[in-house]
Order: sequence, then structure tokens, then C-alpha cells
Amino acid sequence: MIKSDYLIIGSGIAGLSFALKASKNSSVFLVTKGALFDSSTGKAQGGICCVTDKLDSFEEHINDTLISGVGLCNSKMVERMVVEAPERIQELIALGAKFTKKNNSDTEFDLGLEGGHSKRRILHTKDTTGNEIENILIKNIKKHKNIVIYEEHAAVDLILDDNGVCHGAYVLNNKNNDVVVFESKITVLATGGAGKTYLYTTNPDVSTGDGIAMAYRAGADIANMEFVQFHPTCLYSSAAKSFLISEAVRGEGAVLKLKDGERFMEKYSAQKELAPRDIVARAIDNELKTSGEDFVYLDIREKGRDFIVSKFPNIYENCLKYGINITKDMIPVTPAAHFFCGGIAIDENGRTSVKNVYAIGEVSCSGVHGANRLASNSLLEGVVYANRAYKDSLQFLNKEAVPVKIKPIKNTKSLNETSDVFMQKWQEIRRLAWNSLGISRSNAKLLESKEKISNLKHVIDDSFMNTSFSVDGIELRNIACISEMIVDSAMLRKESRGLHFNADYPFMLPKAKDTVINIRTKAQS
Repeated sequence: MIKSDYLIIGSGIAGLSFALKASKNSSVFLVTKGALFDSSTGKAQGGICCVTDKLDSFEEHINDTLISGVGLCNSKMVERMVVEAPERIQELIALGAKFTKKNNSDTEFDLGLEGGHSKRRILHTKDTTGNEIENILIKNIKKHKNIVIYEEHAAVDLILDDNGVCHGAYVLNNKNNDVVVFESKITVLATGGAGKTYLYTTNPDVSTGDGIAMAYRAGADIANMEFVQFHPTCLYSSAAKSFLISEAVRGEGAVLKLKDGERFMEKYSAQKELAPRDIVARAIDNELKTSGEDFVYLDIREKGRDFIVSKFPNIYENCLKYGINITKDMIPVTPAAHFFCGGIAIDENGRTSVKNVYAIGEVSCSGVHGANRLASNSLLEGVVYANRAYKDSLQFLNKEAVPVKIKPIKNTKSLNETSDVFMQKWQEIRRLAWNSLGISRSNAKLLESKEKISNLKHVIDDSFMNTSFSVDGIELRNIACISEMIVDSAMLRKESRGLHFNADYPFMLPKAKDTVINIRTKAQS
């Protein structure tokens, strides 16, 4: 049993930012399933939103976010995020983050433009912004003696007393297969999203919805899980696996084309390629289903070699690895699961409905994204809510802890599931999610997938409880739980809004309403 003031699960921008603040005067244990760098943050290309230009304003950033969210954003939460952004950005810069400046300028940032934004307000480090932020945060984390890092440790479940109060988590040490009890006053879930629930995703392999699934099993309210954002432009290549072509490429003039070279976005939106992601992804999906093709093209050749290589060196070099010279060739792209706008329901300070548990970043549903996330608001949400949650948590640190008996777990059951069996079930769930819970849905597909997922989940849960714990088993159990939450939430929404399109309800209801589910009542709206 290991005790600390804070247990933080996850090592992306939200978890690392919280850890840095909490370490000033508290003991912090940071648990991450893989290596410290393994997170969606490190893969983020486009950038982080912040109003810095004198021609821009908080009001315009707020308005763009609300429009993208299609009536479902919590306007107060959006306002807090936007207004607090400059201070959080300055903190990152003070830590050492270097955002790209305009040519011949020491003070003016080279601001990017992405879909849904009315002004340039995306701070970036070329096209490797997340990599820059992640590295800087890790560099600073390693300086603090109050932070103990546990890499290769996979969280299994939250530890609750008889009153439903959280006292930490059971965590599997991936190296020796022991289950360790991490007891804490405050538990912070910062585990990111769940893109690996789908067959095609831009997410890293660690994105299996662990935090959302653990919180659901602990009785937390989960909100808006039907809103899964599909990034319109993932590189179409069997070798590339999940390489993202940043939205910033379209922001700098790239256009979408069919195989015959014809542009098509004007049929779907007056904003064309700069329409919000839900519109662009659905347009590509529709064109692919109409033509029977597997991909469309993204064409930025007109901007010229010097501009392309200077602006997007990472994308240029990676595409070259797969035989695509983006200065001469069009880029084959297809939509892929990218970001969960839903997650663990939180208040304005990151508190969940489970006592002593905070959720920050993509694992949470803060209300700032609504039914469709505005590009580059995700990194901002992570750093803003890390700060808000930390400040709120201080009031609980000095309270005398109530003694609680925590039962240790001996991971000695026989492992009778083979990797082949895990892989078969893993692929079955991901393919089912892709085909039935993707960009376009229908009542028939939802009903069919609900029955199949329910049966699969029952078998997986039973297997999980009767074999020794493994990372494969933990992840499989969690994506089964996530897929069940998606279908339950999607069936409750009798309309099409933002990222959720149901062919049987192609209209949008006049009043936007959150969808909330929990394990106690199973489903409630």
C-alpha cells in the first residue's frame, strides 16, 4: 500500500500540469500506463487556442466555440476557459514552451487558422505543438522531488468505501504483474480519450477510455458519450496506422478533392474546407459511400515547396516515409475517430459526482465542447481545468482522513486467456463500433450493436474477473464498457446534432439537452 496526498492517473497536458502545481506543497504520485510521454498530447499537431491578436477578442473565441458546439456548450464554462487562456499560456511559456513567432519578430506569434475559427488564434510550434508542450512539462516534472512517477502502471479500478467515497485506486504493475494499492486523499483522472474503441483512429494505443470506464463503474455520472469527433483527415495508409494530417493544413489553403480532382466541400458548407469538423467529416463520409472509394485527397501543392516544408516539416517528413511528397502529390485521407466530447461529467472546478475524484482533460465532459469540439480547444481545456481543479482541491487536503480498510488484491489467478483470444474480441468490438457507432448511425444499427455489445461485454467481464489481471485484459474490459456507453447514450438522443447523426432522426430538436448515464440507473436523460 502506497499513500500520497494526490494520485494522478495519466500523463498528458492535463495530468502533468496538475502534478506541477500540486507538487509545490503536497506529495504527488503520477501513474501512467506506458511511458511518461505516451499520450494524445504528444501527437497534437495543430496547436492551442488563445486570444492574443489585437484584432481578435474573447467574445469572438467564445462565439466560435458556441457555434461549433451546436447549442450544447455550457456558455459559462466556455467563457471561463477562454478568459483564463492567456494566463495559462504564459505559464507554459515560463516553463520553457516555445511557440512559433512571425518572421523577424521577437514578440508576435505566428497564429494559425483552423476550421470553425473566425480569426487566427492558434499558437503552435510548427506542426509539433503537442510534442513541444509534452516535453517541456515532463522536463519540469522531473525536477520536482515531491512527484513520484510510476511508468508502466495500469489503473484497474477506483477504491471506494461503503459510502461511495474514493480513497485511491488499484493499479497493476505491468512489469511484475502485482496489483498495488495507491491510497490518496485526492484522485485525479487525466487518462485522455477512447479512440481505440474504433477500428480507425488518430489516437495512440493507450487511448482505451480507462478513466471514463473506471469512473462509470464507480458510479460517476457520464455525459454526452454519443458525441465522438472524427477527424476529417487521417492519412490513408496501411503502413502509417494512425498519422494525422492537421487541420492547420486546410487552414493554410489545402483543399479536399475527389479522385478525379473535383472539389466537393462547397456542396456542404459555405465555409468549404474551413467548416467545423463534424460537417467536413460527414461530407467526406458521404462522398466515400457514394463513390465506393476508400479515401479522398487533400491538396496543398499550390502553396509551393518552401512554404509547405517550412510550415509543416513534421507532416512533410512523415508523408515522405510512406512515398508521398506533399509538395508534388495530393495526400490520400479518410476520417478517423479522434476526440470524445463526452466523458465524466464535471462541475466548473473539475469535480466529479464521486467524492474525492477530479477529472480533467479529454476524460471529462466539462461542457466546453458541446456537440462538436472547436479545433485546438482541447489542449487549452486540459491546462485550464488542471489549474481550476488544483485550486479547488486545496480545501480538502488538510481535512483529517477517515481511516478505511482497503482490501489488497493478489493477482494469482491463472491466465487462461491467450493473446489471440484477446485480439479477436478486441477487433470485434472495434469493428462493431466503426460500422454502427461511427459518423452516421441509425436506429436499426444501434439496436443491433446494443445486443452484440451487451453479449460481448458480459463474456469479457466474466473472463476479466476469473483470470489474472493483464494490460490486455484491462484495456479490453474498458473499450467494451466505452462502446456500451456510446450506444446507450446514442439511443437516448432522438435527434441529430453536431457529431451525432441518426438517419432516423435527421432533424435537430429546438432545445439542446445533455445525455447523462450512470451505472446505478443504467440510463437517464
